[in-house]
Order: sequence, then C-alpha cells, then structure tokens
Amino acid sequence: MGVIEETDVEQVTLALLDAANDKDAVVQEQVRKSILTLGNQQPDKVLSMCQDYLVKHSKLVAGHRVVVLQTIELVVKSKIDDISYPKIKSIISLASDEMTRSKEVSAEWQQAASNILVAVGNKYINDIMEEILSKFQPGVLPHFFVVQTLASLSDSNVYGMVPFLSAILGTMLPMLGMAKQDNMKWVFSSALYRFSESILEYLANLDKAPDPTVRKDTFSGEIYAAYDILFNSWLQSREPKLRLTVAEALGSMSHLMAHDKLEEQLPKLVPTVLGLYKKNPEHYIVSKSLCQVLDASVNMGSRVLETQMDSLLSALHQQVCSPMDFNNPPTIKNHNEVLRCFTILANTFPDRLMVFVLQRLENSNERNRMGSLAVLRHLINSTTSIMETKKLLILASIRQPLVDHSNKVKKRVVQVISAMAHHGYLELEGGDLLVRFIIQHCALPDTYYRGQRPTDPEEVTNEALRSMCDNTLHLFTTTVGRLTDVLWPMLLCYLTPSQYSNATTPLCKSLILLANKKRAAQEPNFIIDFTAPGSNLPSQYILMMRLLVNSAFPFRCRGHGAPSLSLLLAIVPNIHPKAEALWSTEIPQLLTHLEESTQETLDKKSWEESLLQFLSKTLVAIDDGQWSCQLAVEATRYLPTYNNSLEEKSFLYKCIGMTLQQCTNKELVRKQLQEVLVSARHNDATERAGVAMGIGLCASSHLDGTLTKLEEFGKSDAFKKASGIFGLLKDKNDVEVEKIKSTLILCYGYVALNAPEDQLLNRLDNDILRSISKHFNTKIGFGFHDGSDSLIVLGIKVETKDLTMKLSLIQSVGLIAKAINTCVRKQGYLFSRKQELMGVMMDFIKAEPADALRTPVRHLVMTTCANLINLDPPLTENENFDMLKTCINGVYGLPTIEAPEKGKDEEILDPQQKEALYTDTFSALHELLRNVLARDLSPDGLQSVFKHIEGWLSSRQDHERERAVRTTAELLQFYLDSLSVKNLVTFHNLGALLGRLAPRCTDPNPGVRRAAIDCIYVLLHIQLRYEGFSLDYKDDSVEGLLTVREKLNDPDHSVLYRSCSELTKIISKRLPQQQLNTLIFMLFEGLVDSQSNCSRASSVVLNTLLKNRGAGLQDLVPEMLEVLHNRLQVIGEEQVKVAVAQSILILATQHLQTVITTLISYPLPFDSWSCEMWTALGADSTVARQIMEMIVEKLNVIAPFVDKKEFMLKPGMTKVATSQPLAMTCALREMMMNGHTEEAVISLFPQLFSALLVRMGSSVGVQLPKDINSNSIGADRKASGKTIAVNFDVCGVAVEALRILLARAHLDAVVKVLDQDSAWDKMKDSQQHTAGVTLLSRAMAKHAGPRLPMIVESLCPSLNNIYECQRITVTAFFSELLNHHVVTELMMMDVLMNNMMERISDPCCTVRMLAIRGLGNVAIGSPEKVNKYAKELLAAMSSGMEEKDDPGKFITLEAMSGLSKVLLYLDQKNVHLLVVYIFMKIKPFLENENDEIRCASIMLLGNLSKFGSGEPVFKDQIHNVLVSLLLHLSDPNAQVVKACKYTMRVCAPVVGSEQITAMFQNHLHEEKGLHYGEFINDLIKYIIQDFPGMLNFYHVTVVQFFKSNWAEIRASAAMFIGFLLGNLPEEYFSHMNMGTVTKGLVMLLQDPDPIVRAKAAEAMGQFH
Repeated sequence: MGVIEETDVEQVTLALLDAANDKDAVVQEQVRKSILTLGNQQPDKVLSMCQDYLVKHSKLVAGHRVVVLQTIELVVKSKIDDISYPKIKSIISLASDEMTRSKEVSAEWQQAASNILVAVGNKYINDIMEEILSKFQPGVLPHFFVVQTLASLSDSNVYGMVPFLSAILGTMLPMLGMAKQDNMKWVFSSALYRFSESILEYLANLDKAPDPTVRKDTFSGEIYAAYDILFNSWLQSREPKLRLTVAEALGSMSHLMAHDKLEEQLPKLVPTVLGLYKKNPEHYIVSKSLCQVLDASVNMGSRVLETQMDSLLSALHQQVCSPMDFNNPPTIKNHNEVLRCFTILANTFPDRLMVFVLQRLENSNERNRMGSLAVLRHLINSTTSIMETKKLLILASIRQPLVDHSNKVKKRVVQVISAMAHHGYLELEGGDLLVRFIIQHCALPDTYYRGQRPTDPEEVTNEALRSMCDNTLHLFTTTVGRLTDVLWPMLLCYLTPSQYSNATTPLCKSLILLANKKRAAQEPNFIIDFTAPGSNLPSQYILMMRLLVNSAFPFRCRGHGAPSLSLLLAIVPNIHPKAEALWSTEIPQLLTHLEESTQETLDKKSWEESLLQFLSKTLVAIDDGQWSCQLAVEATRYLPTYNNSLEEKSFLYKCIGMTLQQCTNKELVRKQLQEVLVSARHNDATERAGVAMGIGLCASSHLDGTLTKLEEFGKSDAFKKASGIFGLLKDKNDVEVEKIKSTLILCYGYVALNAPEDQLLNRLDNDILRSISKHFNTKIGFGFHDGSDSLIVLGIKVETKDLTMKLSLIQSVGLIAKAINTCVRKQGYLFSRKQELMGVMMDFIKAEPADALRTPVRHLVMTTCANLINLDPPLTENENFDMLKTCINGVYGLPTIEAPEKGKDEEILDPQQKEALYTDTFSALHELLRNVLARDLSPDGLQSVFKHIEGWLSSRQDHERERAVRTTAELLQFYLDSLSVKNLVTFHNLGALLGRLAPRCTDPNPGVRRAAIDCIYVLLHIQLRYEGFSLDYKDDSVEGLLTVREKLNDPDHSVLYRSCSELTKIISKRLPQQQLNTLIFMLFEGLVDSQSNCSRASSVVLNTLLKNRGAGLQDLVPEMLEVLHNRLQVIGEEQVKVAVAQSILILATQHLQTVITTLISYPLPFDSWSCEMWTALGADSTVARQIMEMIVEKLNVIAPFVDKKEFMLKPGMTKVATSQPLAMTCALREMMMNGHTEEAVISLFPQLFSALLVRMGSSVGVQLPKDINSNSIGADRKASGKTIAVNFDVCGVAVEALRILLARAHLDAVVKVLDQDSAWDKMKDSQQHTAGVTLLSRAMAKHAGPRLPMIVESLCPSLNNIYECQRITVTAFFSELLNHHVVTELMMMDVLMNNMMERISDPCCTVRMLAIRGLGNVAIGSPEKVNKYAKELLAAMSSGMEEKDDPGKFITLEAMSGLSKVLLYLDQKNVHLLVVYIFMKIKPFLENENDEIRCASIMLLGNLSKFGSGEPVFKDQIHNVLVSLLLHLSDPNAQVVKACKYTMRVCAPVVGSEQITAMFQNHLHEEKGLHYGEFINDLIKYIIQDFPGMLNFYHVTVVQFFKSNWAEIRASAAMFIGFLLGNLPEEYFSHMNMGTVTKGLVMLLQDPDPIVRAKAAEAMGQFH
C-alpha cells in the first residue's frame, strides 16, 4: 500500500529491529511476529531494511544480531518464492559475510547466518554453492561455519547436494591435513558423517534421484583418503567429543569404502573402535559406529573379520553387561545397538558366537550372567533358524544360571525360558528342569527387609519375580499349545511337596485349564495312570488329602483354598469315578460359601466341619472299604510333610479319624492308631489337640478298639524308651513324657465326647477317668496312686508344674462332663467325682497370674465347671460362693486386650491369639454364671450372684464396668426367660438394683449404657411378673424403655438428658412405694460416682423429685447458688450442668429478686459457670421478660462510657466503659442463649434491638476499666487482668448479644446473611463499623420488614444524642433502610427523609456522608418518590459534589453515586437545564486515580444519557469521551470495566450509528466476558464507515492515551491504533497524522511495561 508513507514503514520496521532483542520473551516474540508480518507483505523491503540495519550497526551485541538474522531466516523460509532474485543474491552475500566476518567461532551468531544459507539452499542450491565454494578454496583452511553449512545443506537437500559432493570432497581432502584445531577437525568429521549419510540415502533412493548414474565407487577414493586421516590421526585426539564424532563418521564411511580397502583396514579399524569404549563414557555412538562397520564387513563377505572375533565378542559382551538406566535413554539405545551387533555376527559366525555366549554363562558374576542371558534371549528370538541346531546345547548350558542366587539373574533366566518356550525348547530333554525352575519361583516367599529398603533401581523383589513366574506359567498353559503334553500331568508332582506350597494357586489354575482342555477334547491321556512304571506322580489318595487340607485354610498361600477345591472337581475322574456325582453338587456349594466369605468373616470351625462331612460323604459314596483303608494308610504316611504347618497337620489328623470311622478292618484301624500315636510330635499343643480329635472321631465307630489301643500305648515302650534314651537328661525326659501323657489325657476326653451314648457311662470310671488320673499323677517308674489301689479317690495332685498336662486335664474333664450331660438327659446318674474335680479346677484358676491372660486355663476351667455343676450332687453354699468369687474376680480384673503386656517376650501372645483367648474366657464365665443361677432362680439366688458383680459396676476402669454390666444384663435376661412365678413374692432387691444401674444409663461408655438400660428393662419386666402379670403382658411405660435405649446410642448429651428423664418417669411409675428410700439412698451415692456422666444421671432423677417437693429452701438461696457455682466447676459432663441449671431455675421461679441481685454482682467477665447460671434463668419466659425489661430501662439511662486521660504525657482522651451496663449486656447475652427466652425476646424485640444497636455504637473503640470488679461479690474469684484483656471486649459483648437476639427472634435469615458477609467483625472495627451497620440494616429491611416501624421509632431519639458514635450508627442504619421499598410500604419515608435532611448539616463529616448516601438510596428503595423530593435531592447532591471539607472525596463520591441513582427516575423537566452543567462537572473525574470515583463518574455519565437524547450538544459530548470509555474497557479495576460497559450500552442510541449501537447493546453486558481485541477491531470498521470525518479527532485522542498512567490503557491505545491502521482504506490515510502515530508507537516500544511493548510491536505489524 503506497498510502502509508514509506518513511513510516521504515521508521516502524527500524523501531521493531531496535526492539528485536527486548529482554521480555513475549515482547521479543511479538516483535519477531510483526517484522515477519511486514516481511510477508513486503519481503524485499523488509529484508533490505534488515540488511541495512546489520550493515549500519556493525557493533550490535551478538544476541540482537542473532534475532535479526533469525528474522531474515523466517522471512526467507515462508516467502522464498516471492523474493526477487537480486534480493536472494544479496541475502546470500549478507549471510555469507555475517557467517565468516569473524575468524573466531561465535556459535549462535554464525549458526543463525548459516541457517539463512541453508533455508535459501533448499531452492537456490547452485547460487549457494557458488557463494560457499568461493570461501572453500583449495589450499586455504575454510571458516568453521562454511564446513558446517555444507554439512547442514547435505542434510536438508540431499538430492541437491550429492552431485556437488564429489567436488567438495576433492577440495576438502587436502584441507584435512591443514586442520590443526580440534573444532575444525570436529566440523570436518561431522561433515564427512553427514555427507556419507546423505550419499547412502541418495543411493538407497536412486529412483527419486535427479542423477541415477551416481554410484558408490564415485566416492570411494575420496572417502578412503579422508578415512586415512580421520583414522590414523584424528581418532587419537584427547578431545572426547572429537573422538566420538570421528568414530561416528568412520561408521558411515565404512559403507562407502572400496571392499578391498575396508578388508585391508579391518584388522586395525575394529580394535581401534573397540578401544574407544575405554576412552569415552558415552558408549552409544561407539556401538552405533561398530554396528555399521560390522554390517559393511558382513555385507561384503569379509574374511578378515573372523580374526577379530575374540576381541569383538569380549568387548560387546562387556557392553551388554553394563547396567541400563531407563532414565538415561542413551544407555537403552546402546544396549539395543550392541544386541544388533550380536545379531549381525550370529548370521555369519553362529558356532563361534554360541560357544562364546554359553561359556560366558558359566561365569557366576551377576552382571556377566545378566548380559549373557540378554544376548541368549535376543538370539533365540531374532535368529530362529540359526539357533535350531543349537537347542540341546543351550538347554544343557542354561542349567548353571538356574542355580544362581541373584533375583536379577533369575529375572533374566525367566525371560530366556519364556523365549525358549515359544521356540520349542521345553519339549526337549531337560525342558522339565526349566518348568520346575518357574514353579519353584512361583513358590517364593515375600521379600524380607531388615531395616531400610534398598535403593537399587534395578532391584528385583521376590514379589516381582514371583508375579513374573505366575504369568509365565499361565502363558505356558494358555498360549504355548505344544506344551500341553509336557505340563500334563507333570505339574501334579509339584502340588504335594511342601516346598511348593506358595505356588499352589497358580499351579491349580494351570492344571484346571489343562484338565478342562483335555477333558473337553476327550483326550485319552486325561485319565492318569498313577502307578505307571517310572512315574513320580503322587497317588490319587495323597492328591485328594493335600487339596482337602489346602481347602481347610483357604486364605493361606495366596488364597489356595478355592483353586484347590476347583482342581479336585476338575480331576475327579482321576480320584475315583464314583465321587463325581457327589462332588459336582457339593464342591460348587463349598466354593460359593468361600466366595461370600473373607479371612475375617469365615467361621473356621464350621468350615472345617463342612469339609470333614464332605470327606465322610465322599467315602460313603465311593463305598469301597479297601479304598478307604488305603486312603487312611497313605494319609498317615503323609503326616510328616506338615511338620512345619501344625494347623494343617491337625486337620489331617481329623481327616484320618474321619476315614478310620469308615474302615471295617479293625486290625488296620489299630495299626493306624498306633502309627499316629508313635509318630506324633507330642511337644506341640496344636498337634496334641489334632491327634486327640482324630482319635476321638475314630472312637465313634471303634470305641473298644480305641480304648484298648490307648491303654496299650500308655503302658508301652514309648515311655520307657523316652526314659532310656534321655536317661542322662532327666529334665528333658520328664518334659517329653509329660507331653505324651497330655496327649493321652486329651484323647480320653475326646473319646468320651464322641463315644456312642449307650456305651459311655459303663466305660467312664474304670476305663476313662482312672486312666486320666493315672497319667496325670504318676512319674516314671512309680506304681499306681500313692500306693493304694482304692478307686474312691482319683488323687489328682494340683502341684504339677506342667501347664500342658494341666490344660489337657481341664479340657478332658470338661469334655467328659459335656458327654455325661448329653447322656444324663436320657438316664439318671450321680457323678461321684464331681466335688473333687471342682476343687482341682478352682485351684488351677487361683494359681493363674492376676494381671495377665496368657493361657487358656481360665476359660477351660470355667467351661468345665459349667458342665460339672449341672451334674448331681449339687455344690454346697460355700463351695458356690468360693467358685463365683474365684471365677469373677479372676476374669474382671484382667487388663484390656489392648493393654501392653509385661513379661518375657516368649510369653507374649500375638493380637489375634489374645483376642480369641479373651472372647473364649468371657463366654465361658457367662455360661458358668447362667448354670449357677439356673439352680436357684429366686431374688435371693440372683442376689447371691449379683453381690459378686456390683462392686465392679462403679469401677474407675471403663472395661471393668462394661464387663460387669454386660454380665448383669445377660444374667437378668436369663433370669426373666427362665422365671416361672408360682406364688406372689416380693422382688425385694428391685430398688437396690435400680439404684446401682440407673446411673449407668449415662455412662461414658456406650456399651455400658446400652447394657444398663437392658438391665432396667428386664428388671421391670421381672417386677411385672412378680406382680402377677402374664409373660406376654406388655406395659406401655416399660416398653417406652426400648425407645429410650435407641436414644442412648446417640452420645449427644441433650438426648441422653431427655432419655434419663424419661427413664426416671418410667421408674417412678413402676417403683413400689416401699422401695423409694433404697433408691434415693443409692442415688446419693451415685452423685459421687467415679464417672461424672453417672452422677449426672443421679442428679436428673433427684431433680425430678425436687420439682414435686422443693419449697423449704428459701433462706439458702445465695449460699446454694454459690455451692452450685462451685459444683459446676467440677462437673465435666454437659448434661449434669443442664440438670444443675434446672435446679437454679426452680430457685429463681420462687425467689427472683434475690437471684438477680446476687448474679449481677459476680465478677466480670463472668466465668463460664456464672454464664451458665444466667443462661439457666432464660428457661422461663415470664422470669426472662421481667429481667429484660429491667435491663433495657437501665441501659437507656446509665452513661455507656466516660472519657479519661489514659497517659499523662500523651494528648487525647480514651473512652472507658462503665461497668454496670457492661455486666447487664453480658447478662442479656447469656440469658438469650437459652432457647426458652424466645417468647420474651419476641415481645420486647424493638426495645431490645434498639438498645443493643445503640449500645454497640457506643462501645466501638471503648476500653475496659482497670478496676472492673471493685464492687463485685466473691472477690476471691476475680478474673486476672490478663484473662480479661485476651477474652473480653466491650463492643464484642454487644455485638454477640445482638447476634443472639436476632437468632432468638427467629431472624435466622438475617443472621445467616450477616455471618456470610463477616458483618459482625466489621461492626466491631472502628474503620468498618458503618459498613457492618449497613449490612445489618440491609438484612433487617429484607428479612424483618414488619418489625422496622417500632425499631425506627425507638431509634429516632438517639439521632439528637450528644454521643457522636451513636449518631453515626443510627444514621448508617437509616441510610441503608432508604435503599429498600419496605420504607414506603410501611409509611416511614417522611420520618426518614426529615431525619436525613437534618443530618446533612451535622457537624460530623461521616454523618453528612451517610446522610447523602441515604438520600441517594431513595432512588433504589422508592423510585416513585424521587420526583416528589426532586428539589431536596438535587440540592443535596449538588452541594455534595462541591463539598470542601471532604479530604477523602467520600462525600463527592456519594454525591455522584447518589445522583446517578436519582437521575434514573427524575422527570425531564426537573433535569433538562442541568445536563451539560453536570456533564462538565463529571468529565474531570473520568481519569481520576481513585477507582471508585472513576467508576461513579462513568456510571453518572450513563445515567445522564436519557436526558440528552436528541440533543446535538449531548451527542458531541459522548463522542468527546467515547475513546476514554473504550480504553477503560481494559481498566485494571473490574468495577470500572462494568461501569464502562453499562454507560456505553445506555449511550449507544445517542452515538448516531445503528451498527455501533447494535454492537454496544449486543456485546457490552456487565457479567459477560468481552474479547477486547476482536471487539475493538470490529468497532473500528464501523467508526471508519460511519464517522470518517471524526477519524482525525479519534486517532489524535487515542495517541494522547499513550501517556496514560495505566499500562493496560497504554496497551489498549496501541492496540486501537494498530486495528485502525489495519482496517483503514487507502483514501482515508489523508486524515491520519502518521508522523505522530509512528512517533507514539516507537515511544511505546520502549515502555517499561512488557505488555505495552508487546501491543506496540503488534500494532506496528499493521504498517503495510
């Protein structure tokens, strides 16, 4: 465009070039874009300027020079086709000159120049070559970047460059000898590398090449000559970067060398390249080069290469062994290059290579092995055909790494095995070892770390390796089809040895897949011949037992239960065909049960029972005695496998017992029992129990045989042998034998339990008890019983130190008692041994330590006693007492489960064992107590048990109370369930029991609470039964306890409190008169219960009684209040305080004056207990109202503060609060905290609100008096000054009281709004007080309208008050009320207007400002009243805008804002004459520094617009300020931006352009975003179109804003000019003063703010 003066374009381009090195990256980028934009429009022009700039500024800093050169490169790249040829020539010459001007290398500068040449060279290769070759003269060492440019050109324009390369190489060769500097050698080497690469690419794509006659040998002579220098001279350099580049070049050059030359060089080349590994830390380039050399050698069929093999393989192996770092990609690339080298060699020298790799496998060094295995895996995968003949060799060689201990090596082994599996190795001989290796590692245990975890990044944990092997085994089974017959049935071998336990899950899964595949295909080898010669498979019997035992512990060994059961089902035809029908229904049910269970929820006992039943049903279904016998024999033989897993072994014993039940061959049964007893490891408790249960199960079918065998074994050599062998080690021998005896004692117990009922009693005394006694008492070598053969006394001695025997005896006696119980139901029997056995049991418990539960002695003894006491003859009273005391005290006093144990480490149990022991112990105690109670079901019987428990009910220990109350609940329920009332009896201990239990209903421990209410519920039911009501009778009040119980689950104190009251009502309703005294007596004790919660319960019950009879206390009121005040201090529980508060209220309803006088004189600030007492007084609305009226009256007349001089030397007075109004405000606050004051608050609301609002106003910034408590009572409890200062604030008290008042008057909406706006804090802050009051007023107007007239009436007198602070508060409140229409609706307008007009002349500046704000608010609140008060309003606003005494311009601001509001509603006639006058007043404020004033003036402008429409003078005024408004759309203040949008939108019709009007109205919405750039761009198009005559005015105005104070505005002004230039048609440029614009933009390009510089640069891009 010729219209922008050339000089302007030049000036702008020049400025941009000056700014091209701006320190801000964004600006620099924008400058570059703008030069590029100008360059794309006028490439020749801009390129010339860039050239001239560089020529003129020869001393330009390098960075700046680089940016200009880069810009030239960009213009050339994007416009190469549009640039004139002469310009291209001059650019080439400039770039060449820039590149070579300095002999020194200056990388960034010269690289930028080189890049220009490369960019031009993509089209004008011949011209470029002409220029470059002129600087590439034979015999003269060229400039570094000349060579670099040639190299880059060969990269970017292969087809253009290769034809020149022969000549270039010819010239270059002699230069190589002249290069002495490393950097020149480097650039020549780099060029040779890139030349070779491009020649190879050219030759590879001859079909696309311009000259298809080019051949490799065209270059081989020059390449060899260059090779000679690079290899013989430069490769020896000390500079590592050079060495690597030379090596890289040699790699590529080797492909271009003549074959004979390469062959000749190989003996030197290969060792030299290998030597580079040692000299350079970066190995990737060396490996890449080596790979190319090897490739070239192999391709030409080199014979010499073989002679290099040893060193090659050795070096490559070293590389492949170096660690790979996945965070460092070159190490990964290097590894892959090295493997490629191995592949190249494998194709030519397979035998040499294999021998080498397999030999290296034998070296046990970890890195060495890992590398060798990586190569082996690579070769197996990449050179399949070559490896075919080597399979057996590889299989033999892999054995050594199989036994390596390193997990890293093992990981590589697994990868190799996986590769071998896919290539058919595992079917060959020796493949089974590899499968075993995988399975062994499926069985790995978890990694065990001592101390810290290692930080080795390559570390392979056991878990990771195991998971890898699991996946590999799964892949073998699913994706390598050829392995099916290798794995089936071989995998079964690994199921039964214990060392593979942890692999059971993956093994089972694989076997299931294999079995199902074979079965579905009906393959004959699905059926396994377990007896085939040479087979090492486990028998079907062992398999079945193993999988069954696995299933019994389903969550062990990585969850092997379900897979084991599933496998049993999959291979059932192989176990026994007859089992199939049963298993196909039973096993899925078992699996479903497992799926629904977790380790925690599975009931182990019943799960084991169901598996034993499953075994029993299986044997019945198979119905083959011989098969069952064989199963028993093999299972017994398999027992030792489980020596390290005793729970599993114990289950196997039970399975053997179950199997023996089904055996008819008595001799075999006897033999197996002997085998079990002889081989058992009697030292272990789990195993002893297993043996005993197994033998017991056998006895249910073979009682005689079993007893005979046990007796035989008891007399057998087992004991004597023990004695003989261990003769020298007496102690050990005793222990050993006692353990065997323990097993036998336990066996007798289980035999009794399982014996057929019709045979048991006959065998009991002689065969069972006598044998037990004999084993328990005798020592080796002694006869039977202390020398007496009498059977009258068993003679069990308790002194035995052996815990094992003790436990076995207790259990056994319990089992016998249980067995007798079952029989006795059918036949009477007197158990003569009972008392003696009971005595023994008690002695056992007494011998246990009191402070720990480590053995099952207690629970076993109690279980045994529970079974024994049911047998006749009954116990005496003393025996009963002694038993209960011993058992209860021995259990309740135990520490909690969580308590840490004291004792030797080996004695301490793990948490699960401990928990089980506790559960069992308590269950046993309850069972025992129920059995005792059942024998005497009467109030006395109950008392005889309860007296042992009641002391524990009030223990200080939570757990002890809970134990006691739970036991009580269980006993009472049992009592009720078992009760049958024959005649009316008095339940005489009801009161005593209730008195003990009622306080427990609010125990802090929820368990105690629930159990206590259960006790009371049951007690009252028992009482009803004793009163003669039938069992199914429901008493409504008693049933109410169920609701109470639900509520007690809620720890909320108020709920507990109500529940307690309800409980009291129910008790008092059901309690007989004669029991009341006992109850109250107990409750007094309850008040000092160790748990404050429970004392609360007592107080509630007492309060309820007090209400009915509380008149005789009048003389004690002050003293009682003081006592209650003290009591409150020690009560921790909230609801006890509530109960005490009720007591205070009961006093106040009777003695109001005394209570108030006493409480108001308590020290300030009231302590929390005094506060609670005041709160209590709010509970009765009549009392509350009387107190409130008295306080309001006093607050209105007593002075709120006095002015005192705080410091003698400092000027000014301090406001100090008077104490009585302060105490009253505090009292009011505390009273209103009580919800019951609601009625009183609502009836006195206007008076309370006004009093507190004014009180708050007069408390802002008021200090506390120093002698605050000089007149209070209770001087000893005066608060310390420090506490007062921290927590007590005069204004805060009033604000809190006001907030509570609003909440209490149901004005929650008001409170919510004020909370959200932090209004309370503002009210307390003297700086923000009026803002806070405004928020309060607004919330009241919105949510409490109907209450306002009374409030206004109450507040009016305060406006004439002498206290300025009170006037400010009330004016602020009234001012905001005028903002709401509610004022008109409730006819308060006149009152408020009069008050505001009066305040305009108030001496206080703040009051005047608030009054003007209020008058402006009329327009918002009651617009219909604006014209009524037009005269007053305009007068007030005008005077406000001219206010002199207004330092912060606050009154001016209010006047403008107010006028804005008022104008919206004033009639034309009231304003018409004032429009221009107001406009002129506003204009100076548009650019004001104060955001609010700027905002208000812009808003006012908008609101004036409606009065100016149709006025030509107003239109001119709008155009006058339009630029200002448009630019302020990017004002830093968001409110100003909104104001601009509003004003421009409402002024739109006045502008005089329909399109601009539409734009303003569519795009300028306050809440919507605006894309400023697009908006201004579109707008300018319309301005040009509709107001061409004003363009001069507009652009001059905009340029003035280049000097604005705001960076955003300066940036927008630049943008505006840019868009104006970009859109301006040629014919209008005459309107523009381009000189000024250009000058302004050039100035902005040096602005301190980068955003402005960027926008200026962008605008300059439009100069085209």
